[in-house]
Amino acid sequence: MNRLLLRTKARLRDAAKPTTEAAVGALTVGMLRTTRYFDPVKTANLFGRVTRFIGRRLRENRIGRENLTAAFPEKSPEEIEAILAGVWDNLGRVGAEFAHLDHIWDYDPDHPEKPSRVEFSPRTKELFDLLRDDGKPALFFACHLGNWELPALAAVAHGLDAAILFRRPNIESADRAIERIRAVKMGTLIPAGREAPLKLADALQNGQHVAMLVDQYLTNGVEVTFFGRKTKANPMLARLLRQVDCPIHGTRIIRLPGNRFRAELSEEVKPVRDASGQIDVQGTMQAITDVVEGWVREYPEQWLWLHRRWR
Repeated sequence: MNRLLLRTKARLRDAAKPTTEAAVGALTVGMLRTTRYFDPVKTANLFGRVTRFIGRRLRENRIGRENLTAAFPEKSPEEIEAILAGVWDNLGRVGAEFAHLDHIWDYDPDHPEKPSRVEFSPRTKELFDLLRDDGKPALFFACHLGNWELPALAAVAHGLDAAILFRRPNIESADRAIERIRAVKMGTLIPAGREAPLKLADALQNGQHVAMLVDQYLTNGVEVTFFGRKTKANPMLARLLRQVDCPIHGTRIIRLPGNRFRAELSEEVKPVRDASGQIDVQGTMQAITDVVEGWVREYPEQWLWLHRRWR
């Protein structure tokens, strides 16, 4: 009888799953479409307040607090809570801004004197121009800091032929809606999966600039140290470098007061090599992780502390 009940429950659960996913997908699509009808600045402000309120009641809030306490043992509980509130605020704003990706980017590299909500330092613009004109491929890494959807727009806006690695949502209807938004001014989109490394390597060999996020835990990744604690990093970027030797740069979009942004491109990050001159995958990913850690220390309230970076 117990076995029969268990099998019946499993069947009911499996039958309900497509219905639930369809509902969530429809809700996601509806929210994206609705959000586009409203002013992006006002919507970002609203979403920031909403996620601050709701986020404190979710289990991810506890994960974020534990992560921050471990990363910043010198900070008081009040400081940790203030950072955590900023994390939720930033997440809400990213969600609102995502619906407006196709027109939120108003920076014109040909006319940098024009008013824009995005600012570039002279050095960042110089680096973008150099990478565009050198006729070589390059690897870019980013992390879940500030608005992590915008760096791809920065590259394409400066004329770089870019290929972007991204992760598809599990729900098909939401995936289609999100991909339509991402497809505007974001270069070639390559979904994560078994074929991704081959497609990314082909893009590099064809002279494209390949970009990916590098700050999430990967069970089968290489061991690196992040905020003094061991974790696992995706080695894909360093392995691609073994196939196509090219420069590595970090890119980030920092959130500024007044619903503005600052785009930054790092100087070249030198890879680590072994005694034979071969790319040291673990050492190179540690060098990249060190850059990300430095970024997060500067703006801890803008990084996504809500996932388990350490396990």
